[in-house]
Amino acid sequence: MAIRPIVKWGDPVLHAPAAPVTERDESLRTLFRDMVETMYAAPGIGLAAPQIGVPLRVIVIDLSVGKDPSQLIQLYNPEFLSREGEQKEDEGCLSIPGHYGSPARPAQVVVRGLDPEGVERTYTATELLARAFCHEIDHIDGLLFVDRLSPLKRDLVKRKLRKKAKAGWDE
Repeated sequence: MAIRPIVKWGDPVLHAPAAPVTERDESLRTLFRDMVETMYAAPGIGLAAPQIGVPLRVIVIDLSVGKDPSQLIQLYNPEFLSREGEQKEDEGCLSIPGHYGSPARPAQVVVRGLDPEGVERTYTATELLARAFCHEIDHIDGLLFVDRLSPLKRDLVKRKLRKKAKAGWDE
């Protein structure tokens, strides 16, 4: 297991759709382990493979940040079966440190994907877990939460992010 560097806004891997996982092998198991360890070390409640530079449709989520092992969700090739309602709450992102926004998200989602063993899993989620699924699936679709903000807010945040990216995120 290894903690991997988290890729920051502006890196091309974050802005392109990720490829579906086609083989379940040891490298996939290693990816899941590294993603979980990286997420906990950050600390964060979710992580998508593109955030560590791997352009694959793999996500991990744990609202307990490692305190309750039963809450860990690990999926590859996740997809939405349904999205209903709307909620708006503050979100942050490990790939956009220090920036927050409130994108419109569904109030309830149903997500299906495969766990590390290749077993199909389906989750019905509301509130924070629904937002986390949306946030991480956006990552594997090449989107970040700032892409979902109103045009005015999005332009304002992106201007700041371009400055930080040029400065190497050291400011």
